[in-house]
Amino acid sequence: MRWGLRPRGPEAAALATARSLWGTPRLPCSPGWQGATKRLLVRSVSGASNHQPNSNTGRYRDTVLLPRTSFPMKLLGRQQPDKELEIQQKCGFSELYSWQRERKVKTEFCLHDGPPYANGDPHVGHALNKILKDIANRFHMMSGSKVHFVPGWDCHGLPIEIKVLSELGREAQNLSAMEIREKARSFAKAAIEKQKSAFIRWGIMADWNNCYYTFDGKYEAKQLRTFYQMYDKGLVYRSYKPVFWSPSSRTALAEAELEYNPEHVSRSIYVKFPLLKPSPKLASLIDGSSPVSFLVWTTQPWTIPANEAVCYMPESKYAVVKCSKSGDLYILAADKVETVASTLETAFETISTFSGVDLENGTCSHPLIPDKASPLLPANHVTMAKGTGLVHTAPAHGMEDYGVASQHNLPMDCLVDEDGVFTDVAGPELQNKAVLEEGTDVVIKMLQTAKNLLKEEKLVHSYPYDWRTKKPVVIRASKQWFINIADIKIAAKELLKKVKFIPGSALNGMVEMMDRRPYWCISRQRVWGVPIPVFHHKTKDEYLINSQTIEHIVKLVEQHGSDVWWTLPPEQLLPKEVLSEVGGPDALEYVPGQDILDIWFDSGTSWSHVLPGPDQRADLYLEGKDQLGGWFQSSLLTSVATRKKAPYKTVIVHGFTLGEKGEKMSKSLGNVIHPDVVVNGGQDQSKEPPYGADVLRWWVADSNVFTEVAIGPSVLNAARDDISKLRNTLRFLLGNVADFNPETDSIPVNDMYVIDQYMLHLLQDLANKITELYKQYDFGKVVRLLRTFYTRELSHFYFSIIKDRLYCEKENDPRRRSCQTALVEILDVIVRSFAPILPHLAEEVFQHIPYIKEPKSVFRTGWISTSSIWKKPGLEEAVESACAMRDSFLGSIPGKNAAEYKVIIVIEPGLLFEIIEMLQSEETSSTSQLNELMMASESTLLAQEPREMTADVIELKGKFLINLEGGDIREESSYKVIVMPTTKEKCPRCWKYTAESSDTLCPRCAEVVSGK
Repeated sequence: MRWGLRPRGPEAAALATARSLWGTPRLPCSPGWQGATKRLLVRSVSGASNHQPNSNTGRYRDTVLLPRTSFPMKLLGRQQPDKELEIQQKCGFSELYSWQRERKVKTEFCLHDGPPYANGDPHVGHALNKILKDIANRFHMMSGSKVHFVPGWDCHGLPIEIKVLSELGREAQNLSAMEIREKARSFAKAAIEKQKSAFIRWGIMADWNNCYYTFDGKYEAKQLRTFYQMYDKGLVYRSYKPVFWSPSSRTALAEAELEYNPEHVSRSIYVKFPLLKPSPKLASLIDGSSPVSFLVWTTQPWTIPANEAVCYMPESKYAVVKCSKSGDLYILAADKVETVASTLETAFETISTFSGVDLENGTCSHPLIPDKASPLLPANHVTMAKGTGLVHTAPAHGMEDYGVASQHNLPMDCLVDEDGVFTDVAGPELQNKAVLEEGTDVVIKMLQTAKNLLKEEKLVHSYPYDWRTKKPVVIRASKQWFINIADIKIAAKELLKKVKFIPGSALNGMVEMMDRRPYWCISRQRVWGVPIPVFHHKTKDEYLINSQTIEHIVKLVEQHGSDVWWTLPPEQLLPKEVLSEVGGPDALEYVPGQDILDIWFDSGTSWSHVLPGPDQRADLYLEGKDQLGGWFQSSLLTSVATRKKAPYKTVIVHGFTLGEKGEKMSKSLGNVIHPDVVVNGGQDQSKEPPYGADVLRWWVADSNVFTEVAIGPSVLNAARDDISKLRNTLRFLLGNVADFNPETDSIPVNDMYVIDQYMLHLLQDLANKITELYKQYDFGKVVRLLRTFYTRELSHFYFSIIKDRLYCEKENDPRRRSCQTALVEILDVIVRSFAPILPHLAEEVFQHIPYIKEPKSVFRTGWISTSSIWKKPGLEEAVESACAMRDSFLGSIPGKNAAEYKVIIVIEPGLLFEIIEMLQSEETSSTSQLNELMMASESTLLAQEPREMTADVIELKGKFLINLEGGDIREESSYKVIVMPTTKEKCPRCWKYTAESSDTLCPRCAEVVSGK
């Protein structure tokens, strides 16, 4: 049976076209929500939607079909976290990963977990990262892929070692290497257990009994194999070079282990380097009557004692100037004359100018060692951005300086030791003084004494700090192990073009960081890590490493872990055939090296241990933006170096977590949000209530994770409110299908009420969009789309319309079954749509679905399933044209009960009239589909205005553009809505104003109650 779909009049042919679009679409139509420019204007309606029958409807109470469900509207206090724990146990959260791995499916989705550092309690940064990964994994699993996700931990390195030693205090000074390693391992294990418990509590799907750890022997063995592969290709070498050095940690650091302090204060100075031997051109420009000096500016005065040259830019113009104060002659870049004179609070008179190349073969005196010559050398790194256009060059303390020294065979002596203090080679005045503190002060005083200091001033600028000790670093030359990444970078950048980055701008950020990296220092002077498997000669500058030694060490490490490097005697670390060649066990000429590998090399080789299959490429890497210079990069470089391929196909980069107002979290500000407190509540639960894990997950999904992500009480309260509204929607859906069995009670789509068909049409579009957004990892848009749908389309619009049908029709009436059929499909799509984000709530709902007798996990029953039959773009014209009239009507009676009014709709003859007529075949009706939409006492549909109207009517005019077949059928029609008070009384059962008197039932209710 169809309700009132009977065409009449001259527009039957066009109407037939419209009706064909209500069936399975065969004609072209615009994609998406056609007519989106005229979306429903949702109003809060006083009347039928807010005055439904309730349990106190007197003698008719038992005849009204009110919702029935045990699904709670709210979970208060501890109920939310307790319910989540119950759901995890009941629904097999811990077995889900293993279950899905055993399925026989064609596709596999691999998300490689970047290992969090095992050195502290779980924090909101962990929550952001792990929950994003879990949402992606759960979606792909529900969509039919077998998910490969092995959680891991980064267990070695300086931060753990420093924490352990600082906790031990003075006792740490007497510890052996193995004692430090044992304590560091225990510390890391304890941190791992804390973090793992939190990740499980947040609902992260994984096999938590099979994780990867970088201190595991098998992992370390794979890492050493990768190291040797790179060494064998000539990519790993040992050299004396300047590297970032942390005096506070006493080790070399890589770029990724630095953080830049923008508020660092340096003591910058302007220094004179007296001319010693002019170049021929320069000699012709000066008369020799006044002293001539080169002006140099530096922010690191402590490096002056190590000066070996002054560099200039060959293509730039330089000037000889006379100082008005002293009468001395100075040489500096012509472009810097005015700026430097102003800084020195003097005036310069330009005597002559010349090209930088004319300085070739000249020399100047060292400002602290007069009899030492510093040559003038051309260099490309000289810029005019700051300073004087002449650069003081200390090869032991600068990367570019080292390049110049290598090219011109300059000495590269380092005058600074591992503690960041001057050595005895620097001279008695400087010996044992910390270069960044007292050492700088002494150097400046020495320059003053030598009368070569022109000015000192404080400079606030960005300066590298040790990422763990938060103290400034220096650049100092030392013998280290390096990876030559020059050639790797070229191949890596080419391969990155085939990797998808989200957001796209992250690719440029990663390439820029790689370009700034001249080489990769991979050696560290600590003990908690994987040893660099090299043996050093006792008396010569030689080392021993080959395929035989590596194979032997790898087997030992695989069986016993890397502790063997410190526990076994050296002769047992070498294979017998090699041992006999290097002196034998009694006269061994080599000793094991004392350096360990950079932890970025540790974690950067994780792909070789974790990724499945011969291809060993992950579908996705997902980490914070700091990993553009860290794990993303080290993984890429090691993978490209050893097998010429990137380890990932897609890279997602998220921002950092901040306080609610966008400020950095810190204990001093009191704005640190602990995820455990979010989930379980704090000590004062009136101020820090237990939100549960799903609120934490909703916060993650709802955030714009590609920028910085704010968290705080108001953000969490908003997330809880969103979920509370969602629960109410779900409760309505569950309660109104309590007496419905989809297998036996469903109505065929084409026989459903038009508004119910329309909701399925919207639902299919929603499902398609949400699926696509999950595929694009745009979880924020998933949340916003869902939130709009369940608040606007469902709660404010559809539910308010269908309550009368649900509550007051007969239980098995096809009209009631029609909207129940729609509700079942809506419930299914909505629950599956949010399941990856809110797994606890999704499982809780699944346990309350009345027609599922033995509920399985929602995650074991697949992704959203919709039918192409639901797609009916022609329905939009019927529903949205009627809603335009409905909005006119409701807008004319603000705050009043719509059921107390009757409506006359007048439409000029044409396609619009015929479409609306399909919603109401009678001229006047209180039970038609049109009147249900209008929510009035009764609706009358006319082709011309009534001749007589009372004085208290409200007349409203409007137009509606019909757009069918993608615009091939367009017709604009005028309509008029006439509103007047009803003459009927309120029915005591349904509360609609459709009864003849207040104590008698309306005709519909009388028929239902009588059972006819």
